[in-house]
Amino acid sequence: MKTRVALLRKMGAARPYSESKPLQIVEAELAPPGPGELLVKMAAAGLCHSDLSTINADRPREMPVALGHEASGVVQQVGPGVTRFAPGDHVVLVFVPTCGQCLPCAEGRPALCEPAAVAAAAGTLMSGEKKISVEGAKVNHHIGVSAFSEHAVVAEGSAVKIDKDIPLDKAALLGCAVLTGVGAVINGGKLEMGQSCAIVGLGGVGLAGLLGAIAAGAGTVVACDIAEDKRAFALELGAHLAVDPAEPNAVEKLKEATGGGVHLAVELAGVVPALDFACKITRRGGVTVTAGLPHPSKVLEVPVAALTVSDATIRGSYVGSCVPKRDIPRFARMMQQGQLPIEKLMTHKIRLDDINEGFERLAAGQAIRQVIEF
Repeated sequence: MKTRVALLRKMGAARPYSESKPLQIVEAELAPPGPGELLVKMAAAGLCHSDLSTINADRPREMPVALGHEASGVVQQVGPGVTRFAPGDHVVLVFVPTCGQCLPCAEGRPALCEPAAVAAAAGTLMSGEKKISVEGAKVNHHIGVSAFSEHAVVAEGSAVKIDKDIPLDKAALLGCAVLTGVGAVINGGKLEMGQSCAIVGLGGVGLAGLLGAIAAGAGTVVACDIAEDKRAFALELGAHLAVDPAEPNAVEKLKEATGGGVHLAVELAGVVPALDFACKITRRGGVTVTAGLPHPSKVLEVPVAALTVSDATIRGSYVGSCVPKRDIPRFARMMQQGQLPIEKLMTHKIRLDDINEGFERLAAGQAIRQVIEF
């Protein structure tokens, strides 16, 4: 079938993206779903820094690639052997599919699915195939989703069914911003009610994590970002304290305000200075979680003796350490009950044709979560 996709042919385009237009909206040929696959008509897709990091070459991928990984849609067709989905089902797409058979999946850690990692690196679906063609040439999938498209073929392990009463525009954010941010706090950091929690980096994922900390009953929620407007917005969302990490003596001031540092610091900025700050504001015996993705060459220097004597923990959290089939419905219920007011993070609704202007806003820090409505 014919569909339109946002195609990235080359990384590292000059800004502003509204002028260089790194993403081209082109007509593509989409092969039908094979065994264990679904054809999904996109309803909404969010613009995320993970997409931007491919556009600007911070997270290099094979070109050309049909971008996009945070989305919701409606199943149109199922391939042979699919029994868990049917045409008409509403789904959230997840950027790490689950095979259900490898050791990490068997251990309940589907974010570490080994065949999914292989497929993502190769730009294929779990089947090893590429379903998108432009002008007769195969195009790489973006981490199994390629959401900036009117239609997509995905592995059934990339989809989670949701109730049809959940608005699909909000549901799109469940696939990355909420899964990663809220999951990093609740699953990765195991935040307990009454504990103090700092969120370092207040983009879409960070602010989702902040909402998660509030929903989990954190005693003190500290919002940390160098951008004043983001700190102010975090206070409107319910943060108790806002801190500029670039301010002189920011670490000492935060420790004084929290009685020695926070129980849990979650870094969601994707830059090493933010992770370094998160480690420094974590109290003795506390936990620092990073779910950001800086350039692969970046390294964090940690004083090992201080790590030992403080009995501290530094851990990574990929896909929010979530089990999507369990956590997406759980987070969706919290959203519907008002515990996760994700709609407050949606600053812009745009068309697919306006995607380059959207990424320029994101790169300039002028948006939190922009959602393409199809």
